Amino acid sequence: MKVTREQEISIDRLSENLRELAEIGRQEDGGLYRMAFTQADMDGKDWLENKMKEIGLETRRDGACNVIGRWPGRQPEAPALLIGSHIDTVPCAGILDGTLGVLSGLECLRSLKEEGLEPLSPVELIAFSDEEGRFGGMFGSQALAGQVTPETIHGAADLDGVKLSDAMVRCGLDPWEALQARRDPESIAAYLELHIEQGPVLFEAGEQVAVVEAITGLFKWTVSLFGEANHAGTTPMPMRRDAFMGVADFAHELPRVLDENGSERSRATIGRVELVPGSPNTVPGEARFSIDVRDTDEAVMQELATAIRKVLSAIARRRQLKFSYEEESWIHPVECESGLVDLVEAAAQDCGVRYRRMASGAAHDAQIMASVCPVAMIFVPSKDGRSHSPAEWTALHDIEAGARVMRRAVEQYAFEVRVGKEEGLG
Repeated sequence: MKVTREQEISIDRLSENLRELAEIGRQEDGGLYRMAFTQADMDGKDWLENKMKEIGLETRRDGACNVIGRWPGRQPEAPALLIGSHIDTVPCAGILDGTLGVLSGLECLRSLKEEGLEPLSPVELIAFSDEEGRFGGMFGSQALAGQVTPETIHGAADLDGVKLSDAMVRCGLDPWEALQARRDPESIAAYLELHIEQGPVLFEAGEQVAVVEAITGLFKWTVSLFGEANHAGTTPMPMRRDAFMGVADFAHELPRVLDENGSERSRATIGRVELVPGSPNTVPGEARFSIDVRDTDEAVMQELATAIRKVLSAIARRRQLKFSYEEESWIHPVECESGLVDLVEAAAQDCGVRYRRMASGAAHDAQIMASVCPVAMIFVPSKDGRSHSPAEWTALHDIEAGARVMRRAVEQYAFEVRVGKEEGLG
């Protein structure tokens, strides 16, 4: 049955909350600087917790400083449906990435409460800490999933060398408490996350919502090519061991590697190149570069890694270079749970929005949550595909469409259909 107008979320209230939170961490360039475990981040958490209390949620912060608002429902001991995302940002960010998922969840629960409904099983709204990666990324969801270790606490540091443990202490937190943030998987029924797409597909297609079927995996390497630094004027071209030419050859080979070893969902990016000694009149003797490779299939990722190593070896031999690489991270791809995906699709149909099924090309907290419970995601369009920028925006009618779908999915899951994993989608 279609959702009636009386059951709709308030886009005016959601928009006002977005504007309010956008003032926390804003700087003169118009961007948000609400990076994890900064004062702006903590101020944002305070603001959010107050909003949760306003609508009657039971609030707390766990050892990773995840902000959690709980609606116990009729059977408070049953496994909970978790919804949310994150409110921390990259430097000079837009106002929607992560934040839209949290505030849409807040509005969904508020509207359900206003309607006088009571969930059969608990529903929890959660804002995870450090999703964006000041200290590596996904810290809050990893802590909840039991993936944080003492090594994480002691070793994680940002690009300026600030340690995670020191940043948490400055915020009045005990970093070791993050080890106690792990939740019993039996206490969680499922996780739903609404997010901006961060890409151009929905916007270009004129669609309002995506039902996410899978979340990409990715691996990141730092590759070093070693040649010989020499004079730019006196070293003949055929006699050079130019490390940068190795990078150029590799960049030229990447499209072929993807065509032959990847899939239509494969992506590969060289995002950073450093040359040593870095002098305009010196042939580079060393080149270091990053490579970010993504796909939704683990086997394809492995095949791409093997192919990339072979290409680097061939280039090094041809250019008389040596190479090495260091694996910075390997995040496994995740298939969203089919029952939850079908439920979200049914919610989109109920709401009468224009939608498609698609995969996520970015990593999200849902990826970590998949290790402890079924997950699904909802995307809304990003105007011109922009994200991680003050230009990031989504039209309000598309935000409303996404929030309506989220609300309908929550209603179906926790208010109408089932309680707990034994009767549910998990």
